Formats: sequence, structure tokens, C-alpha cells
Amino acid sequence: MAGLPVSAAEIQAARDRIEAHIVHTPCPRAPAFDDLCPGPLYFKLENLQRTGSFKDRGSLNRMLQLGPEERRRGVVTASAGNHAQAVAYHAQRLGIPCTVVMPETAPLVKVANTEGFGATVRQLGEVLDDSAVEANRLVDEEGMVMIHPFDDPAVIAGQASMGAEILEQVPDVDVIVVPIGGGGMISGIALAVKAVAPHVRIIGVEAEAAPSARASRDAGRIVKITSSRTLADGIATKRIGKNTFPIIEALVDDLVTVSEEEIASAVLQLLERQRTVVEGGGAVGLAALARGAVPVGEGESVVLVLSGGNIDMNMVSRIIDRGLVFDGRLARLRVKVPDRPGSLAGLTRFVASLGANVLETSHRRGFADISVGDVEIVVTLETRGATHVQAMIRRLEDEGITVSEYT
Repeated sequence: MAGLPVSAAEIQAARDRIEAHIVHTPCPRAPAFDDLCPGPLYFKLENLQRTGSFKDRGSLNRMLQLGPEERRRGVVTASAGNHAQAVAYHAQRLGIPCTVVMPETAPLVKVANTEGFGATVRQLGEVLDDSAVEANRLVDEEGMVMIHPFDDPAVIAGQASMGAEILEQVPDVDVIVVPIGGGGMISGIALAVKAVAPHVRIIGVEAEAAPSARASRDAGRIVKITSSRTLADGIATKRIGKNTFPIIEALVDDLVTVSEEEIASAVLQLLERQRTVVEGGGAVGLAALARGAVPVGEGESVVLVLSGGNIDMNMVSRIIDRGLVFDGRLARLRVKVPDRPGSLAGLTRFVASLGANVLETSHRRGFADISVGDVEIVVTLETRGATHVQAMIRRLEDEGITVSEYT
């Protein structure tokens, strides 16, 4: 589109260039989540790309345009993981030396996979922006070619191929919900989609812990934020791109943020209901839809981009537990009972009779807020959900037991 960093011709050229090398990922209906949407819901499954995320598209388009001398010097990038794997994989395929600078917080699976593709990995800094400083030094001092994760017109054009695919797979789409980190994916999708179907609404979703696009839109200019650690590590950036920001401002209809608890719940729901493994950054769209943050009219078709599935298995149990807590299926109650033999057994029997499973208990006695002769018991329970928890609390109170949720 006129005045924006990437043209329609560049998008079409990118699609032609990478078509034979990427997976044309499916975009099936998601009937398991019909309760979240008054119209048909589809999932664009970018977690099925060769390296597990949409990043194959943009990084490959950039590298296929390198000249012989640039290939000889090698490529470098800074990435939290998905872009790193994509660059490393395609650099290996193309015979290009590759160095990747990753944050020290990058998931182990992404570090191992990147090294497995033959890249030299250096870990530096807490977030992506810290790693980028080192990557830029390698460009300046060693002549490597930067393959930017998002702020490069060639990368944006490559990501745009996904938007074209969505229009072919769901021609009547009304809303597309896209995760945002640096903005390369949503910029590409918006360019491809709005050029053909300007009525389609593009909604971007960020983690509350790293809302760089939201902050920049609110300020009317690119601003640097102080981001926190997040389950959505792949979209945690301190600053939106100088090329992506004007595209987002011109073409993205709305930006929303989601909490860590909502992200964890979305990952869990995808595992349970869709049998699909999606990382935190890839699940933010579902988190927003589940909260009702994405307005959808009756009968409107919605596509959620599930942008990646490279989740660290060491994190899965923690994410599942956090999602269960958010959904009310894992709860802790603080209960005061008489400090005498049989009190704990009586409590656990009563809780079991209400349909909950006792996972863990701990005792506290002798503190000033606990009466002499009483004991406080913290009970961790597996329940059917938040309504079940509240019903248990009411039944316990009916029995004269002092009880509250313990958070």
C-alpha cells in the first residue's frame, strides 16, 4: 500500500520465492471452541511449520535474497528462539554460516534446537533487545549480515504470505486475531489481507507484561517499554519496529493485552480441547477471545493465528498448574479447625464427600492470628472449577468452619 515500507509486488514476489520451501499450514475449523465465538472459528496452525513457528516465512525470504559475498560472510540474528531456529535451519540448508544471539531466558528447547541446526549460539541479556546489541556488534565488527526478527521489509513480506493463505482458506473471514511481538507477522498479514479485503478486522494481541505496540500506539510514536518476564517469551520485546509501527498504525484495527493467567489457561485449553501444543506467545489470541476482548458479531468468521509450538517441556507442568488455578480446577483453601486428633481426617473426608480431591495439606499453629487450641490447615484441592470451589466454601461455612481461598 502507498507510503508503507512493503509493496504488494514485494509481497507477491516473496510468496513466489518461498512457496516451495515452507509448509502451507492448514486452517481448520475449531468446533471444540464454539462456545467462545458466535460464528465459525478457525485456527491457522503455524506451529506445524518445519521449525515449529511462522518465522520460517520471513527469515527464508530474506536469506534467499542474499548475494554470494553476503552468504560467504554469514548471517547473524538476535532471537528469543523461534526466529533463531528458522534462521539456523534455513541457513544450514542454504550452506550459510550462522550465529544466533539469544537471551539468557530463552527456553532450553529453543536453544538446543538452534544449536542442532548447526548455528553458533551466544546467550546474552534478559530480553531480545539486550541480545540485539551483541548481534549489531557482530554486524559492525565482523561483517555478518543481520537477519532481523521483524523489522525488515523482506521479513515482513515473507510473513505476509500467511495472510494470503488465510484468504484462500477462509474466503469469508471477518476477523483475524494475531499475536504481536515486534510486529512483523501482524504487519505482513495486515498488508496482504487489507489490500484484497479491507473490511476484514485485524486484531493484535500482546502480553500485559510486554505491551510494546499498545504503548507506542497510545503515545503516537515508538516508545521503549520496561518488559517483564512472561510465559509469552517469543513476543516479549521492549520496542516495536520502525518499519512495523506505521503498518500497525495504518492497518491494525485494535490492540489488546492478556494476563499471564489468561495465557496459561489458553495453553491448557488448547492441550485439552484441541490436542494441540502451542507456546504462550502463540496462544495469546485464544486468551483474548476467551476473555471477550475481541468483539465478534453473530455469524462472523474468526481466524486465530496459533503462531508457534516450541514450548519448553520443563515449563509445561508449571503452565498447566497455572492454567488450572486460573480456571478454578486447582484451588487452595485456608481452613481453621480445632487442634485435636481426627480434625484433619474429618476435614479431608468432608471435602472428598463434596467431590474434591485433596492433593496436599500443610499446618500452621502458634501464630498470633490463630487461637490457642486451633490449627490452620491449607488444603490444595483438585476441583471441577470455580463454581465448585465456591460451593465447597459455602458448605464448609454451613458446618461452622472458618474458611477462605488462599492465593
